[in-house]
Amino acid sequence: MTTSNTQCRLVARPVGLPKAADWEITREPLPEPGEGEFVVEVEYLSIDPAMRTWMNAGRSYVPPVGIGEVMRALGIGHVTATRHPGFAVGEQVSGVFGVQRYAVSDGDGVTKIDTAAGPAPLHLGALGISGLTAYFGLLDVGRPEPGDTVLVSGAAGSVGSVVGQIARINGARAIGIAGGADKCRWLVEEAGFDAAIDYKTADLRAELKAHAPNGIDVFFDNVGGAALEAALNRLARGARIVLSGAVSQYNDAPRGPANYMQLLVARASMTGFVIFDYAERYPEGVAHLSEWLRTGQLRSHEHIVRGGIEDFPATLLELFNGGNRGKLILALDP
Repeated sequence: MTTSNTQCRLVARPVGLPKAADWEITREPLPEPGEGEFVVEVEYLSIDPAMRTWMNAGRSYVPPVGIGEVMRALGIGHVTATRHPGFAVGEQVSGVFGVQRYAVSDGDGVTKIDTAAGPAPLHLGALGISGLTAYFGLLDVGRPEPGDTVLVSGAAGSVGSVVGQIARINGARAIGIAGGADKCRWLVEEAGFDAAIDYKTADLRAELKAHAPNGIDVFFDNVGGAALEAALNRLARGARIVLSGAVSQYNDAPRGPANYMQLLVARASMTGFVIFDYAERYPEGVAHLSEWLRTGQLRSHEHIVRGGIEDFPATLLELFNGGNRGKLILALDP
């Protein structure tokens, strides 16, 4: 019988890639819910590139994780004890529970999940924040038209792989940038992209010229750096860049694109995008994503690593060494 709550706490601000010394695994007494609260046993943890930015002390769209605090993470679990009228024991829920086995919540930001619509990991991937980021980022910010060319960096990741598929569903061409021949093959043969470029071996500028001879109408950027600079040189007139992330910059000193004036030349726009701004519209996105999954127009892929809370630091590094395909999830052992 479990008698303690295992937690992963941030104890130092990482310099470069996070290392073992930046974390501490602690064990606390099992939490008890107060009035209006409930306890969740976490079963799945979402592993996301944004986690690396949450560890930094600088200004961002959310406060940084404090030194000594449990690492922030979205998770799914089931209610084990409750003093909240809206949540019953046994219900499966999703929320920002942190990297710990048990979490106490007052229900703020927590949603009940319907596993009839798909298994729990799917609600962290295509039916979760990753799918919603792709949906609203592409359709609301990128605004692709039928026949447009949509370029996606980090295309084999949880967001990028869904972006390309939504582009195809809406009548656009999808070109993905990913690392490695296997990922590029998967994007074309499984995810249905029109083309994929291996940034590790290809000349990005030459490949973009070949695959987008009339220019890029929408660029959904998850990577930044060299991919962003290459895309800027191939923009079609009136192009839209969706700035969703910059994973290539998270462990180094960020650098801006030297050729940003191509935005002026192409009369293009580059817009920063944060999914939390669309919280009130999540049901709309989930409804469309669910229907596309049901009809087979959209395919989801979850890369699930099994382990304990102590395996979180190593699992996080998979995002930066190219070890994952699709949505990376840490499934906690019983």
